Amino acid sequence: MIMQISSGMGPVECRVAVGGIYRELEKEFPDIAMITSVRGEVEGAFSSIIFSSEQDVSELEGTMQWICKSSYRPGHKRKNWFVDVSIIPEAEEVDAEFMKEKIKIEKFHSGGPGGQNVNKVETGVRVTHLPTGITVSSTRERSQHANIQDALKKLTSILREMNKANKDKQKNNAWSRHTQIVRGNPVRIYEGENFKLR
Repeated sequence: MIMQISSGMGPVECRVAVGGIYRELEKEFPDIAMITSVRGEVEGAFSSIIFSSEQDVSELEGTMQWICKSSYRPGHKRKNWFVDVSIIPEAEEVDAEFMKEKIKIEKFHSGGPGGQNVNKVETGVRVTHLPTGITVSSTRERSQHANIQDALKKLTSILREMNKANKDKQKNNAWSRHTQIVRGNPVRIYEGENFKLR
């Protein structure tokens, strides 16, 4: 499953919330892997993080709220910050030949469950999209071919989402993304600088 956490057009506090919430999700779901991100202007802040998980984490989809006084703007009264968490639909099966000139495929030993096969044979794959530098890997399946398909599906989904985002930027003004974040009825609420889940 591929998901994105986004601050939309929110202020620096929303970008700090994206980073903090992602770090908390990593503790809760150890298999989460960051695929790509857009860093914010302060340490640990991100405008957007795209990540994958082998688990069904669809209950995370929706708006998340972070309640914390701003340390970036002392005296600012607002203390509720909102970010959006969305599922990125996975692509259908992809033909590796079609993307051959734009990708680099590396093979490695997977390790973990799956018997002797995963330890002896290079079943894990890492696929890099050369034009963007985006890298995805897969060790989910027992065969190298199936892992290549899985990694290519992830990569295609991310590229499709990037193209969609680029088109959205051209069509909409700066506030359009910001207004997409629903500020009521959050699926999760985090509090304080240590992002304690309420």
